[in-house]
Amino acid sequence: MGLSVMNHNFSQYFTLVYENAEFVVINKKENINFHSENGEIGLVVAVEKALDKKLYSVHRLDKMTSGLLLLAKSSHIARLLSALFKTHQIQKYYIAIADKKPKKKQGMIQGGMQKSRRSMWKLTTDKNNLAITQFFSFSMGEGKRLFVLKPKTGKTHQIRVALKSLGSAICGDLLYGDKKNQYDRGYLHAYQIEFTLLNKDYFFQVDPCSGYLFREKGYLDILSKNRNMASLCWPKS
Repeated sequence: MGLSVMNHNFSQYFTLVYENAEFVVINKKENINFHSENGEIGLVVAVEKALDKKLYSVHRLDKMTSGLLLLAKSSHIARLLSALFKTHQIQKYYIAIADKKPKKKQGMIQGGMQKSRRSMWKLTTDKNNLAITQFFSFSMGEGKRLFVLKPKTGKTHQIRVALKSLGSAICGDLLYGDKKNQYDRGYLHAYQIEFTLLNKDYFFQVDPCSGYLFREKGYLDILSKNRNMASLCWPKS
C-alpha cells in the first residue's frame, strides 16, 4: 500500500525550530510514529514532504515522546552527527512528569536493557546493552514530580524504563505506567540539545506544545529556576 500524503496537515506532526544548510531541528508532536506504518506517513516523511527536501535521520524519539529532533540534509552531515552522538558529544536533556514518589530524588540509573513481554524492556544487573541515565527531580506539589534527565546512552525506551525502575513511571505512559490512564498525553519531552558541528556551537530549547501538566504553576516555577538544564550539577562521569 502506498503512503497517503494528499491533503495532509503536516503541522499535526511537528513545528520547525531551526533550519540551515546542514540540518533542520524540529519539535515533534506527541503520539506521532517516527517511521511510516500501515500506509500512514511517519514523522520523517512528513518533514520531508513539508520542507520538500530529502532528509537523513541520526537519532529518534518514541511515538509517545515529543520534543527536539535533528534531521540532516546530506549523508555527509548525517555521518558527522551520528559520530557526535556515538561519542557523546551531543548533550540531550529531557523533562518528564510522574505522579509517584521515586526511590531516590537524584542520581544515576544504569543497567542492562533486556526485552521483556509485549513491546516492553526492563533493566537488569547485566552489562549487556548498558543504559545510563542521570537525573534530578523536583516536587511540583500535589503528588507530582518533574524529572530532568540526561541520558548518557541512547537505548530504546531508556528513560521510560529508568523511571519505571525508580517506581515513578511517567504520567500517561500506558506501556510502563498505570493502564487506567487519566492523562491527556505521555509526559516525556526532549527539551534541550546542544552540540558543536563544523566549528559552530548550537543550542536549542523547545517547550512542549501540549499537555495540561506542562502548564501547571508547579512545573512553570521549577522551569523558570532551572531554564538551562546544563547548569545543573551533573556528575562528570
